[in-house]
Amino acid sequence: MSMQVFAKNNLKDVRFHLKTIITSALFLLMTACAAVGPDYKEPEIAVPDAWTNAVINEVNSNVSLEQWWTTFNDPILDSLLERARNANPELLIAVERIDEARAFSRIAGGDRYPDLNATASFDRSKISENLGGGVFADNPSNTWSTGLASSWEIDVFGRVRRTIEAAEADVGVSIEDYRDVMVSLYAQVAINYVNVRTLQQRIKFARSNIKNQTDTLGIVQSRFDAGLVPKFDVAQSKYNLANTETLIPELIPFLEQALNQLAILVGQAPGSLDKELSQKAEIPTPVIDISIAPPAELLRQRPDIRQAERQVAAQSARIGVATADLYPTFSLSGALTLGATDFGDVAENDSVGWSLVPGIRWNLFSGGKVEGLIDVEESRTKQAVIRYEKIVLDALSEVETTMVAVNQERLRAEKLSEAVDASQESVDLVSTSYIAGLTDFQSLLDSQRSLFTQQDRLVESQGLAVINFINLNRALGGGWSLTDPVLINNTNSQTTTTK
Repeated sequence: MSMQVFAKNNLKDVRFHLKTIITSALFLLMTACAAVGPDYKEPEIAVPDAWTNAVINEVNSNVSLEQWWTTFNDPILDSLLERARNANPELLIAVERIDEARAFSRIAGGDRYPDLNATASFDRSKISENLGGGVFADNPSNTWSTGLASSWEIDVFGRVRRTIEAAEADVGVSIEDYRDVMVSLYAQVAINYVNVRTLQQRIKFARSNIKNQTDTLGIVQSRFDAGLVPKFDVAQSKYNLANTETLIPELIPFLEQALNQLAILVGQAPGSLDKELSQKAEIPTPVIDISIAPPAELLRQRPDIRQAERQVAAQSARIGVATADLYPTFSLSGALTLGATDFGDVAENDSVGWSLVPGIRWNLFSGGKVEGLIDVEESRTKQAVIRYEKIVLDALSEVETTMVAVNQERLRAEKLSEAVDASQESVDLVSTSYIAGLTDFQSLLDSQRSLFTQQDRLVESQGLAVINFINLNRALGGGWSLTDPVLINNTNSQTTTTK
């Protein structure tokens, strides 16, 4: 058999085997084995059918949980919340984390497709005449080359698919993190705003009582000058007035702290809201009508629970990524080149060169490292499930506790309001009796102290009742919606904030 025939037969064999390999690889790709590792199923958690406690409903306000703050009907609070949504640093960071997660998801998705690289080179070289570079050879010589090179991992056992699955779940984690930040942010803004109004009311009552007690001191001083009362009454009146005056310096730092915290929450410098909120206003009062869905609904509403569930999904997919290393990896690479010694010949048919390389890599022994990595991912998944279950239990407890706090503080405020009315009536009666000389000064002092104490406690309780209402809405996961403009715009990979 001639060498020419032998070479021709070998070439046919090579082509046959090459076709077999390519066909087998494509068949494996088309029939794509099920991805190794567990298919994710959301953890099942038993929750009560109904809440142990209940919130008293008074008026049907039809206010949705998504915009619970509108029940206050307070334009200033609405404005502060809008500014916080646009400029709060933590919320802006959460938006960037969504962009980051989406970018990683695109990186993972890129492994589904072949890599394609363009190459070009020029080489000029001279061969030593002693090594064959004779007088009649092209010496020095030029080599021009350009082409395309590609490589592709054929995802037979699902390593790429599981990686994409984990990355997409991580996007969900970042979205729920953003929603959780928003829920907390709205509650913090509202709570600090209520604190500002509560402290302003307490200072207002303190100043009102200081005025009344100053008037009383004037009356007592006049009666002492007339010889009608002992100096002890004057001293007691001064003590009572001074003691009341001490509360204002105590409250002002707390007011300033609440104002500064509120400014930071809306992305402004401390002190920037002082003038805007200096206008005294009543504590915002909500229409108490909270529609409490069954406990099971909490799993779908609270962002921290949704985030924990997505973390379980991401971690479950990583078990498949690690498991895929137990199986062979199939790849296909190739190159198409154009090369010539003369640049003008590069485009000629004779300058075409190509290669096609099917490949397989199988880690047959790694000293148990692959199995160890699978065990690591399985353990991390179990930890994620336990964290998810704990977050659900904590959320259920938070709602139950806050519902009790809402009801009990409202009852307390009602009783304190009755106490203030009674104390005010007592002060009026004792004042009249004292001026008429029918009662001693100590009775007047006691009634004034009691009135101021009850008024201060009432304002504190009214503020706390509203804060409990806010905390209940936060515990229920209120403050976000599926139609959030930030997330819709973010789908287009644009970093944006709601305008």
